[in-house]
Amino acid sequence: METFALFIALALGAYILAWKAQQQRIALLGGHLQNYRIEKLMADLNEGYMRALGEESPQRREQILELMQSNEASLSSQFSRFAAEVAKVDAEAARVSRLPGLIPFADRLFPGATFDLRKALDIHARGIANVVENADNREPKDRAFVLSAEMLLMQHTCHWFCKSKTVASARLMARHKTTHQQVIDAVSPETRRAYLQLIGG
Repeated sequence: METFALFIALALGAYILAWKAQQQRIALLGGHLQNYRIEKLMADLNEGYMRALGEESPQRREQILELMQSNEASLSSQFSRFAAEVAKVDAEAARVSRLPGLIPFADRLFPGATFDLRKALDIHARGIANVVENADNREPKDRAFVLSAEMLLMQHTCHWFCKSKTVASARLMARHKTTHQQVIDAVSPETRRAYLQLIGG
């Protein structure tokens, strides 16, 4: 009985420590995000893309996608500034644990099993910018598809930093009916290579 009570106390203590660490990470990221309209722009773009996909007329579809270009440019600009701002965060505070679950102080206990959030956000900023600039001359529909994947991967990274990889992947599946691997496969080749190299994939 005493062993069971000790186990419960340890588990509760670990949960509280993990919860506090999560709150600190959410506050850190949220404190920077509040200066931007990134989440609103992403929501507007996703809604516009879904509306375009529902159009039977190719001409009407392209018109809707063209209307999205100003929001795309705003997202790229704002996210680049956001990534540059987060780049000034202390290195220790920017560690993201590669371990699948939530372990208190995992980023400090196992620094070799972490990656740098600042580098990840830089990869996402460059990926979004490259797609928005359309250096690869993608067709409007393909461009919207790749940019959607870039946004989802960036969102997954933010959730991974705040919670854990498991939670981030579960949210991705619940909200967008897609897996982490499917999103990785759908982003631009440049983003994919840099991202997998960073996270050790």
